[in-house]
Amino acid sequence: MAGASDALGERFRAAREARGLSLSDVAEQIRIRSVYLAAIEEENWNAIGARVYIRGFLRTYARFLGMDPEEAVAAFNRTQPGMASGPGLPAAEPPASDPAARRGSLLVWVAAAVAVLLIAFVVYNEVTMRRGAATANVSQAGAEPSPTAAASAAATPSPVAQPTPAASAAGAGPDAAKTLALVLSEPSWLRVTVDGSVSMEGTFPAGTTKTFHGKSALVRIGNAGGVEIYVDGKDVGKLGKSGDVVEHTFTL
Repeated sequence: MAGASDALGERFRAAREARGLSLSDVAEQIRIRSVYLAAIEEENWNAIGARVYIRGFLRTYARFLGMDPEEAVAAFNRTQPGMASGPGLPAAEPPASDPAARRGSLLVWVAAAVAVLLIAFVVYNEVTMRRGAATANVSQAGAEPSPTAAASAAATPSPVAQPTPAASAAGAGPDAAKTLALVLSEPSWLRVTVDGSVSMEGTFPAGTTKTFHGKSALVRIGNAGGVEIYVDGKDVGKLGKSGDVVEHTFTL
């Protein structure tokens, strides 16, 4: 890439190197895989895919490095005006003369395919188990942890599978259900009920992203200022400030 777009990736790389951190060091702390961090520094946006993931990763990485997250997103928007805003984009083919780039691209695709299969398996098991427990979950609606407890519990979060951009392409088509995407820039407790079934519940770390498909979704957040919400790829903003407990229903 050339022109003004070079400056954004170089700023991230310079800020990271000034702190003496490797990509692996950063990935371990903010829970974003190093392949995506490298794509940001190289401005290889197609390796990440949908804009919802690019913006979320930019904000989380910028906050960690002490940069202005909103200015970083604005710089991306200015330099990529023609980039498609749909749920997913194909990764660019590496030049035929660069075998290493071809191998890297193939590994990214293989990792994405494995992640999609893993997510599908986890969701299937989760829906099956929760179908019988939906009534009990509704009766315990008043037992959510306070924002303070949710923030302290984030110190020992359970492992969370990182959704890949390829997963957001599921259900595409004119008659398919619309999508709701959540991107966590701060730790938060969440419960998401899609079409009457609880699809996600627990405390999750910054950097977690999750996409849901359905007709309606009830979202309850223990730290509203740390969760960015996108409906069908459109940024609808945050539902409140850091520490706010908010519940909202989205018609998809």
